[in-house]
Amino acid sequence: MESLFTWLGAAGKETALFLVSMLPLVELRGAVPLGVAAGMPWYEILPICYLGNLLPIPFLLLFAARMLDWLARMPGLKKPAVWYTEKLNSKKEHVTKYAKWGLFLFVAVPLPGTGAWSGAVLASLLKMPPIRAFFSIAFGVVAAGIIMAVASSGLFSLFSL
Repeated sequence: MESLFTWLGAAGKETALFLVSMLPLVELRGAVPLGVAAGMPWYEILPICYLGNLLPIPFLLLFAARMLDWLARMPGLKKPAVWYTEKLNSKKEHVTKYAKWGLFLFVAVPLPGTGAWSGAVLASLLKMPPIRAFFSIAFGVVAAGIIMAVASSGLFSLFSL
């Protein structure tokens, strides 16, 4: 990931952070520590990563379920698409139990397999209203960004001792 950030850094740290935060699985959770490691202040990192992470979400809310169905019909992609759908479906109960708060918490807690992309796909599979899902995801990304900024800043200052 660091080499990707270095390669993208030729366009500027800000552009690199924006693009890295758009990537599935990496998202804001991976971009914030990269920005901290690059020596950028948190008040520059968070808005850039937040906007980059949220840019693909409306499209995912509208098209993710159909895209997963399409991928599940493709010979080489069927197995990963079905696995990912089953993984998200296993988390349905927790999200639907608490509705918008469940989606917020799913996105906010920075654990592997959670985040804005997974939250948007899950909301799409659950047929949640896109506007409500978007705001739950957006606030979850804010919370995840704050958690990651605090954790990254503390971790990097600990290593500098």
